[in-house]
Amino acid sequence: MDKEVDPQVLAVINEKRLSGPRLTPVEIVEKMGVLAAREKPFDYAWLASGDSVIATIWAEHVSVGAGGRWFCLESLDTQSRAGGGTRSPNQVQRAKDRLVLLKRTFDAEQSFRAVLQTNRVAIEELESNRSAKVSTRVRDDEAWHVGSWQSAERLAVLVRGPRGWLPSAEEIQAARVRRGVPAEVTGDPAPSVDVSAEDEQAAALAYVTRHFTGYGYGALDLRSEQLGYDIEVKSPKGQVLLRVVVKGVSPASPRIALTREEAACAARDKLWRLLVVSDPAGPAAQHKIYKADEVDQAPGFEAGG
Repeated sequence: MDKEVDPQVLAVINEKRLSGPRLTPVEIVEKMGVLAAREKPFDYAWLASGDSVIATIWAEHVSVGAGGRWFCLESLDTQSRAGGGTRSPNQVQRAKDRLVLLKRTFDAEQSFRAVLQTNRVAIEELESNRSAKVSTRVRDDEAWHVGSWQSAERLAVLVRGPRGWLPSAEEIQAARVRRGVPAEVTGDPAPSVDVSAEDEQAAALAYVTRHFTGYGYGALDLRSEQLGYDIEVKSPKGQVLLRVVVKGVSPASPRIALTREEAACAARDKLWRLLVVSDPAGPAAQHKIYKADEVDQAPGFEAGG
């Protein structure tokens, strides 16, 4: 709600809202290059054309630090709502997808584009109130980046503007209070559980499907036909772009190998690719793709499987 937003932040939002064309929240994201914006209206982050990341910044969570620099704290706890309580499975998945994209920009030292958003209900009710809707969403002209990623503390710091500045410890502590992020981690809000090989592979396949559909591509699951690949990727016009074998790896399942059919398809099909998803069931899954002559470079690859 507007009353929860810092006046400096609210002034920028109002200026953008009044000076630009009247667009719906979905149209704003769509015009920023997200082809599947209408299919993902409730997501918290998106992969846009040009491999750029767009993320929602809840204005209620933005703090203004030294020199007028904006920042906000990003909890790495995907299981808990901002206002307390446990997220639903869909909310957990959206939170995980957002962290994957933010971590990707952090690892690559890239910026991301932001949409600033205020909400019609108190921010602490955002995920628990069924009537919660976006009040205002505007495109931020300033780039954002992930200034720090503190896995042990389950906290990331998102910063608006050029790199080289981070909020002080005192500013972070004040933002913790504002954001409702615990100052100390007293336990694991998402305790690790044993994940079966089948569940891990299912998570990897779901991740890959989301990745390609996020670009607006088709991702057809053809595993049942045993063609030597799992997913056929098509352009919006129906052209086959890739035929992908998906493998998930994690500390519990560090080894991967190709089946006889997969190896045969790799040898004959120039569109064949191996896509390895690291920690597919975790909050920060990442992937890398390999051509047929590069598969021995994949982590945990064993020949002759």
